Amino acid sequence: MEDNKLFSEFPPISTEKWEEVITKDLKGADYEKKLVWKTIEGFNVKPYYRAEDLENLEYLDSNPNQAPYTRGKHVDNNTWDIRQDIKADSLEEMNALALEALNRGADSIGFCACKADSVEKMQILLKDIHVDACKINFTCSKNMLETLKIFAEVVKANGCNPENVYGSCNYDIYGHALLHGSYAGSEEEAYKMAKEMIEFAKVNLPNFRVLTVNGRHIHNAGSNIVQELGFTLAAANDLVAHLTDMGMDVCDVAKNLCFSFGTGSNYFMEIAKIRAARMLWSKVIEQYNPTCECCYKVFINATSSVWNKTIYDPYVNMLRTTTETMSAAIAGADSITTNPFDYAFKESDSFGYRIGRNQQLLLKEESYMEKIVDPAAGSYYIENLTDNIAQYAWQQFMAVEEKGGFAKAIREGFVQDEVAKIAQKRDMDIATRKTTILGTNQYPNLIDSAKDRVQKASPYCCCKCEQGDIKVLRQYRGSEAFENLRLATEKSGIRPKVFLLTYGNLAMRKARSGFATNFFGVAGYEIIDNAGFATAEDGVKAAIEAKADIVVLCSSDDEYAEITEAACKGLQGKVKSVVLAGYPKEMVETYQGYGVNEFIHVKTNVLDCLTKFQKLFGIE
Repeated sequence: MEDNKLFSEFPPISTEKWEEVITKDLKGADYEKKLVWKTIEGFNVKPYYRAEDLENLEYLDSNPNQAPYTRGKHVDNNTWDIRQDIKADSLEEMNALALEALNRGADSIGFCACKADSVEKMQILLKDIHVDACKINFTCSKNMLETLKIFAEVVKANGCNPENVYGSCNYDIYGHALLHGSYAGSEEEAYKMAKEMIEFAKVNLPNFRVLTVNGRHIHNAGSNIVQELGFTLAAANDLVAHLTDMGMDVCDVAKNLCFSFGTGSNYFMEIAKIRAARMLWSKVIEQYNPTCECCYKVFINATSSVWNKTIYDPYVNMLRTTTETMSAAIAGADSITTNPFDYAFKESDSFGYRIGRNQQLLLKEESYMEKIVDPAAGSYYIENLTDNIAQYAWQQFMAVEEKGGFAKAIREGFVQDEVAKIAQKRDMDIATRKTTILGTNQYPNLIDSAKDRVQKASPYCCCKCEQGDIKVLRQYRGSEAFENLRLATEKSGIRPKVFLLTYGNLAMRKARSGFATNFFGVAGYEIIDNAGFATAEDGVKAAIEAKADIVVLCSSDDEYAEITEAACKGLQGKVKSVVLAGYPKEMVETYQGYGVNEFIHVKTNVLDCLTKFQKLFGIE
């Protein structure tokens, strides 16, 4: 039988040939501006990658379950723990939600243990849950060491073999300091408790990971991906260094660590981040000369981002968490927490938890994502993203090391300030709609209402407070500023009417009326669209009859010269503001002289502009 290679009749095309075609198609346009993506992480992404772009990536020589573990720890599957973190008002309610989750596909549960502060209360929390058949994780506690000891007593009382009990404690020394402004007790006491927890677990719960380093706190403060990864590695390294200086074996420390990353909507970058995390951790931990290979195999929990979730058009959150869960699964995360779609604004119920759980079940059971080890391997694009993220995250790591380590860097405010710089840029991108948050700063659902939907102020730690002398890392959502505008409109009882005075060229008036609808719609204003008017006078008459508060002129730049003066004259004293959609630069002063109060266009800072309109109507 003849062995013919697929597509052998097609000759290879060199990169130079591809570039010639691209340059020709650009017709003189700037290649860098048009086709190269300049990421907020600081590196550029090319419009395409080829096999030659993989030639210098040394880690590609490794297989799955081989150092540096870029390709993960599994050799025969890509399975992960389907984890649900449960929060409720009572222990009984948490128990009921957990049992429902476990009976419907979850195999790992996270509990807030603040109320389970005795053996009796822990028994209520864990009633009918076989702790040796699923993983138990404690996300929050008044005293995590005490919680661990209480849990161990319950395990013993229930006749379970401690070696069959798996799970984790969210004891994060630096995370607490960044959220609360101080360590739990003193810094020395925090390290001491970490040491005691490791020693206790080694004897009583040998497969429990008792220390967590939360990159998700950095993520949910608005960081970029390389900051989240680089600073997380620096925190983990500092923790290992302090505990080994206290006489602990590096293997005991490393195998008790869990990394918890936030996973955002940047699909391919998030895949690359988790792969890069494993590679860089191998590089960090090898400096301690561990004797156990398990030290290199860091456990990674990926939790869907809070930063990008919204209270308006909330079902879009389901789409966001789906891609985030896919990124984590493809990257080979050990455990995935898909937060309920309504997590940002209410205490989730059975429905919200079910949707989050089923997203994972669908990906695992129907999309077979657990069957293929490292499905991203060999992708020219993802491998180059992995390499770039690793390089830039390492620079962040080294910057912290130059400050004397993570503990000193956060006391100085270095980490917080660096994250704040990126968060500020991201906020500006949202304000100017360079970054779209669907349903919030762009394409709003005009009939949506959220004032009765919001049941809690914050989705973050239930015991969050700000105290102490360490600068707090602000946890927030990127959509909050726009949401606050619209909520203010709803709560005020004032809903300004925006009348679109459309005229002339059909394509231009439709485009600009659509732009104006989105612009004012994100503040919750009532939009009155129109099919088009034959004259400015007809439009003015209709606007006055509609009792419009704002009139937006929507036409082409050339045709504005025909209607602007007449429209402004007819509307003077009849409406609060006349707005022109577009920015005809040469005529701006002239139109302002006629009475145009505002120009809205793609470069407008939408947030600032709408804030001014809110003040115009006395909405606060």
